[in-house]
Amino acid sequence: MRRFVSFFAAVVMIMSLAGCGGSGSGKSLDIPGLEDGVLTVAMECAYAPYNWAQPDDSNGAVPIKDSALYANGYDVMTAKAICESIGCDLEIVQLDWDSLVPAVQSGTVDAVIAGQSMTAERMESVSFAGPYLYATIVCLTKADSSYAFAKGISDLSGGTCTSQMGTIWYDSCLPQIEGAVIQNASESAPAMLMALESGTCDFVCTDMPTAQAAVIAYPDLTILDFAGSGDDFEVSDEDINIGISVKLDNTALKDAIDAYLAGKTAEDFNALMAEAIKVQPLSE
Repeated sequence: MRRFVSFFAAVVMIMSLAGCGGSGSGKSLDIPGLEDGVLTVAMECAYAPYNWAQPDDSNGAVPIKDSALYANGYDVMTAKAICESIGCDLEIVQLDWDSLVPAVQSGTVDAVIAGQSMTAERMESVSFAGPYLYATIVCLTKADSSYAFAKGISDLSGGTCTSQMGTIWYDSCLPQIEGAVIQNASESAPAMLMALESGTCDFVCTDMPTAQAAVIAYPDLTILDFAGSGDDFEVSDEDINIGISVKLDNTALKDAIDAYLAGKTAEDFNALMAEAIKVQPLSE
């Protein structure tokens, strides 16, 4: 899914961050789950540039609950802005990808902000606010690979590939490559990238922000973007619209988040993502 002024402006910024990153303001809100004035948000904290863990609070990072680490990234930046809009504090919980939706369903967390596609299947289990980003589907391969000059997905035929489990990249996009040898799904985005970097596969499928962050971490990789080629992945709006999941019956929270997002454009989202990519730990 990163580094993020007169004296008055500086004071306003400090007050804003303090109001969003704490562990409880004592303010009661008329939104289910936020009666304590805290929005509890789950994410992997391992999916740069959407979210990651770091050892300190630099660049506005937020403490991860029950951890000595701090969370940052596009999702954290978005969560902080939403909390400022609603008027509550922010609490970040780190969970594995497969545990995110169940955590919302059970009420363990109030929301998930973790680069989730707004698919019809997920909407049977949770409600989505958003989108808070529009994703482009791309592939990554080694710069010296025979697939590095592919002009369309048909040029990837015969290659071995993988992606992260439980994503439209793996479930919907890779099967569109005729003749591709699809390996078992990777448990996480870092595991997917490691499979490519280690030579276990020829290419992986992901979204543009993840790919842009990956080529910073692994300079020997290159992005394959087939947009406009006429030989690209076929995806629907639900595949590329990235949303924020809340409990099915929590319409008040969904409406509050949507009210904030209604004032944002795709350009706003892309600009914030560019900041996240710039400040991801491996960019420094």
